[in-house]
Amino acid sequence: MAHPRVLAIDVGTGTQDILVFEAGTVIENAVQLIMPSPTALLAEQVKQATADGADLFLTGVTMGGGPDHWAVEAHLRRGLKVYATPDAARTFDDDLTRVETMGVRIVDGPNGVAGARRLEMRDFYFSELMDALRSFHVSTAFDAVAVAVFDHGAAPPDISDRRFRFDYLREQVERGTGLDGFGFLASEIPARMTRMQAVVRTWTGSEPLFLMDTGPAAILGALEDPRVSELEHAMVANLGNFHTIAALLDGRRIAGLFEHHTGELTREKLEGYLDALATGTLSNQAVFDDMGHGALELGAVAGPSAPLALTGPRRALLDGSRLRPNLAVPHGDMMLTGCFGLLRALAVRLPDLGPAIAGQLGARP
Repeated sequence: MAHPRVLAIDVGTGTQDILVFEAGTVIENAVQLIMPSPTALLAEQVKQATADGADLFLTGVTMGGGPDHWAVEAHLRRGLKVYATPDAARTFDDDLTRVETMGVRIVDGPNGVAGARRLEMRDFYFSELMDALRSFHVSTAFDAVAVAVFDHGAAPPDISDRRFRFDYLREQVERGTGLDGFGFLASEIPARMTRMQAVVRTWTGSEPLFLMDTGPAAILGALEDPRVSELEHAMVANLGNFHTIAALLDGRRIAGLFEHHTGELTREKLEGYLDALATGTLSNQAVFDDMGHGALELGAVAGPSAPLALTGPRRALLDGSRLRPNLAVPHGDMMLTGCFGLLRALAVRLPDLGPAIAGQLGARP
């Protein structure tokens, strides 16, 4: 690979953050796009159908929730009908009986419903992105494509999806593979990770496709900030639009972890959780009871004053915090933190790309 090129896409709730990595160039000059997230785009289409008084037929695959879910609920409250294929309906809940309780009518087949407006559900806007790149004369030839999505997994009906999600995080940490272990080539994705699997089903390219969870990708990417990489022990938190994840790192070992819904947090509450994470006293049950996902403690490595590195679009939540967080800006761009994490994890899984990625991002932090 003389000059490898990688397309990295970090799919969030508010935005999808896109980086075109090309060996032999300066990373600060890389082509990048910060675009509305797929769930935000679909929500706008649903809102337009609501304004037009049109019934909906949702097809496609399982995708990220949040804004699209809320828009569909508002559509139903207006007395309009929503039909959905099973795969599309699982965006709202893995248990289709609960989706039907919302008022969504499950349609077993892709042919549509007469008179209903058809909308396709997906997290991967690959063809649209290729069109955008071509319009600016940017090559669309890539040696790999890396995508990060937040995946709750397919929880059994009797298990909370929040618990199911955090059980997965715990299992991955306890495997000892570190942050890199949250990434998979398309053929390796665990069956339980249905959102990642859905991205694979919408992929039509021939390049290697790499999938990773957004939370660990952001933590890994934050380590690219030179003030963070030089720390032996640190807390790193990503405050996303919908989810917050924080990790206590002992070297590069994950010594503790918690994940919560950003909308449930205040500055004071988040400070308390970070204090408890640093001292090894954070309760998994307490986080869950507060509508979070959970917490994992593997032994404290620092006191409450452990350096805190902060990234993510909602990092203003800790403005003026007594913890005095360092606002991590890897390679000069906070919004691409997840993309940088994707590149580092991809370099481990596809070692042939390692020298090119290290050549542009520097030695592994």
